[in-house]
Amino acid sequence: MKNKILYILLLFSGILFAQESLSELLKKHNNESIPYISVQELAMPKTNAILLDARELREYEVSHLKDALHVGYNEFNLANTTKKLNNKDQMIVVYCSLGIRSEDIAEQLKKEGYTNVYNLFGGIFECKNNDFKVYDNKNKLTENVHAFSKEWSQWLIKGNKIYD
Repeated sequence: MKNKILYILLLFSGILFAQESLSELLKKHNNESIPYISVQELAMPKTNAILLDARELREYEVSHLKDALHVGYNEFNLANTTKKLNNKDQMIVVYCSLGIRSEDIAEQLKKEGYTNVYNLFGGIFECKNNDFKVYDNKNKLTENVHAFSKEWSQWLIKGNKIYD
């Protein structure tokens, strides 16, 4: 009986320790070369930023932040993107699902001389989890959020998870 209790305790503690925080996940995948901005900071009235969506087009069409420009990830084109950005000192916030792909895109902008570039901590998932509005390809409010993959979808707590 004592062994069964010990086994159950070990199993339960392993499950607890297996779950990492969003901060730990991002530290594992990012080098934090781009400063983060929180969804709360982004939503403040004084924050006037250009939003760049660094997800694939199918993800953007399901859900995106209002007025975000789709720049993609796999097909990201730095020259086409910089044509849309007329001031290298303007505030730019790049986002993706969680903040991993967006760091890569933001790094390219930084190397190109953009000085005020941020990575949205937790990406569109964190926006939806904090009850911020997301829009579909017709710019209508939606509860749907492209969840990217079954693995990453665990970080999306609210909204309807959409997969390809």
